[in-house]
Amino acid sequence: MGTALFSAFSILTVILLIVGFALVIIEMIVPGFGLPGIIGAICLIAAVFITSTSFLEALIMILSILAVLGIMLAVVLRSFTKGKLFNPLILTEEQRKEKGYISYSNLEYLLGKSGVAITDLRPSGSADFDGVKFDVVADGEYISKGTAVRIFKVQGSKLCVKRIK
Repeated sequence: MGTALFSAFSILTVILLIVGFALVIIEMIVPGFGLPGIIGAICLIAAVFITSTSFLEALIMILSILAVLGIMLAVVLRSFTKGKLFNPLILTEEQRKEKGYISYSNLEYLLGKSGVAITDLRPSGSADFDGVKFDVVADGEYISKGTAVRIFKVQGSKLCVKRIK
């Protein structure tokens, strides 16, 4: 009779441990919200509470679970560094200039363009160039909203404008 009771607890404990470890591994591999990790931790804690009959047993079981989690983390990290698990995490597509993609930091194509200030420039604000809104900086002067401006200098992502006279 004691054996049947022990095997029932053992089966439930094993199921909780397997589900808990599986969910924690999923959390380690798949970046996301954290729900699998939380549910996995709850399963592991439930297995400890169901199985242990004394504080010492609970402590030994918790230390064993932490050791297994540490080993799992080492294996997952080693797999990441060897490139076996990198595929879902690394973007393989490239956005090249030859295909028409333009980096935000490469705004040289705007040099000399004319537009309209859509906010007051004191000295910074926004201006519209061909229907596209850009943050701009005036050349040391106040420029009121609605004034025509021209881009005379591009420094990285900074667009410097002057009033068109």
